[in-house]
Amino acid sequence: MKLWGGATGGRVLWVSYVTVFSTLIHSASSISLDVTSTASIQNAASITAHGMVAWYSGNQTGQVPGLLPGPYYWWEAGAMWMTLIEYWVLTGDAQYNDITMQALQFQVGTNDDFMPSNQTKDEGNDDQMFWALAAMDAAELGFTNPPASSPQWLALAQAVFNEQTARWDTTTCNGGMRWQIYLFNTGYDYKSGFVQGGLFTLAARLARYTGNDTYADWAYKAWNWTAEIGLLDTNYNVYDGTNDLLNCSQIDHLQWTYNAAVFLQGAAYMWNHVGAPERFPPRHHAYTSIDSDRRRSSCTVAHAR
Repeated sequence: MKLWGGATGGRVLWVSYVTVFSTLIHSASSISLDVTSTASIQNAASITAHGMVAWYSGNQTGQVPGLLPGPYYWWEAGAMWMTLIEYWVLTGDAQYNDITMQALQFQVGTNDDFMPSNQTKDEGNDDQMFWALAAMDAAELGFTNPPASSPQWLALAQAVFNEQTARWDTTTCNGGMRWQIYLFNTGYDYKSGFVQGGLFTLAARLARYTGNDTYADWAYKAWNWTAEIGLLDTNYNVYDGTNDLLNCSQIDHLQWTYNAAVFLQGAAYMWNHVGAPERFPPRHHAYTSIDSDRRRSSCTVAHAR
């Protein structure tokens, strides 16, 4: 998850994201990094990207494109491909583009919605969202288009948006998204903070990319429900989730950084889309820690095309 500032600041934040993610999948000696040096940043990013890809075997004969070996989950693979798209656009190193294209296209599923049959038994809304956000990265950053006969990046992200908004559940808690898609999976009765944030961010990014305020309306809806139910509090903490069997009357106050990060990213995109603080909920401002004169430059999402 990331906010882009100026060119150098964006690279520092991006490398931080790659480095944190890579620690989950690669044991290596420390990497020397001088954040004031573009060459050092690019070198550290290159080492980290190589470390991530070294774990991947889905492009080999007999393996499944897009998947990481156990114990790593499908959503983590989606995050890896997202990161490699950003790595390419910031460094110009295209050596991983072919396997990224193959991985994303192989995992779209028969309905072009990132619900492949190999994930049917345990795919949740959060898992699907990571892949949709990777597709949004590809669309925004000008990643190579798939063949004309294959689903395009924007269409993939829109398909996930359409499916997830159809899952918005007003039968309990006056709305919100369930963690799980399928009734038979543990957690179906849980309305997750990250899932709300994922929908908020995807909607914000689609609004900014397409100019269609139907997406912005959904971004507001997801943000407002999350705040009203108590998963986003007045001190800007984002909590893990709530049980709809209790009508979301009790909040699990466990906090994860990626829950806050997904709202942070979406807030940046929404600011960039609406262009005026009075048109976006005031809670957004606490994320920036900057004065009003600097909001636009600090919250602009760079490199979009």
